[in-house]
Amino acid sequence: MEGPIVVIGLLLLVLITLLKGVRLVPQGSKWVVQRLGKYHMSLNPGLNIIVPYIDSVAFKVTTKDIVLDIPSQEVITLDNVVIVANAVAYINIVSPEKAVYGVEDYELAIRTLVQTSLRSIVGEMKLDDALSSRDQIKTKLKTSISDDIADWGITLKTVEIQDINPSGTMQSAMEEQAAAERQRRATVTRAEGDKSAAILTADGRLEASRRDAEAQVVLAEATKTALTKVSDAIQDKELPAMYLLGEKYVESLREMGKSDNAKLVVLPADIPAAVRGIMNNTK
Repeated sequence: MEGPIVVIGLLLLVLITLLKGVRLVPQGSKWVVQRLGKYHMSLNPGLNIIVPYIDSVAFKVTTKDIVLDIPSQEVITLDNVVIVANAVAYINIVSPEKAVYGVEDYELAIRTLVQTSLRSIVGEMKLDDALSSRDQIKTKLKTSISDDIADWGITLKTVEIQDINPSGTMQSAMEEQAAAERQRRATVTRAEGDKSAAILTADGRLEASRRDAEAQVVLAEATKTALTKVSDAIQDKELPAMYLLGEKYVESLREMGKSDNAKLVVLPADIPAAVRGIMNNTK
């Protein structure tokens, strides 16, 4: 009975040993093998043979591109403005042994390195430059960290700035400043409009006064000319002049009589004498 059991046990041991010595690595991965606790080799995708019980797979590393999300952080610009920025990095592990033995946690290390470099780069820029120069920040960021992570066997494919915006308090301050600037411009515009309207009104009054003065001058000249012509026409002939003045006088009295405010109209007893008096006064 013991013989078959021993044989079966040996067969099982051989089978387990063979299974431990054969490793199938999937595409897109590399496995790091340690021999007696020390790095021995890296297994490529496909069928691989290792020494059972002596060699062991210590790490399984992907060779596909890894997307690392860089958390948002507050950054102070050169002009002391607080902005919030985050990024995303695309990396590829080309030397798995360096990645696992060169740094404790390469993903955490790269995130920290990107955040630190981003703070340093943005800290040398003013707010307007930081908001409008994403490509420039990206280029500087990639250059600053590529050499550092190369020592860990990792290649930085690219790094992109996702968001870079002023902080909440800064946005409120900028909105208030913009509103104040719009209010100032509106006030200036209204003041300029009122000024232009006042100038136009004054110019209108000045022009009207000038025209009135010119009209009065023309009227005075016309009256003077008329009086001259009348004087030349009547010369010393008193009767025609008395007739004309009397006619005007009677006409004036008729108009006064038509007025609603006129209660009593006094007519002179001797109209010719009254006209003669007017003529004497006008001489």
